[in-house]
Amino acid sequence: MDRNILRTCQEDPRRTSTDIQVSVTSPNKPVPSGRTIRRRLQVAGLHGRRPVKKPLGHVVNWFRRRRVDLLERPSQSPDFNSIEHMWEELERRLKGVRASNANQKFAQLEAAWKSIPMTVVQTLLYSMPRRCQAVIDAKAYPTKY
Repeated sequence: MDRNILRTCQEDPRRTSTDIQVSVTSPNKPVPSGRTIRRRLQVAGLHGRRPVKKPLGHVVNWFRRRRVDLLERPSQSPDFNSIEHMWEELERRLKGVRASNANQKFAQLEAAWKSIPMTVVQTLLYSMPRRCQAVIDAKAYPTKY
């Protein structure tokens, strides 16, 4: 079954784990879970796409009434999540710094967070239009961000 999972993902990298699950399922055999499929792909160095998150119906209707186009995006996309980049910045600042207990670590994190200049935050915010355009151009595939 692992071979079929990998072959299916390699044939069409745009398939989600749910799509792969449907295509590798055969009669009289156990159905692999989406989590198992993602794990098998990760071990092989491949990554299935995450299904696109659909907004709630009443939210979609609210935007439609106001003529706002919604962007379909992969769920949990780091390209749209600026806080992920802030965490990376915090990790860089604390690389090699050790703490003897949780309180000391919290104090280090707090001091490092406060030392991040506002220009870093502004740069991340100003990069959002470029990020959105990059995701649109990449058709939800990974981007340089």
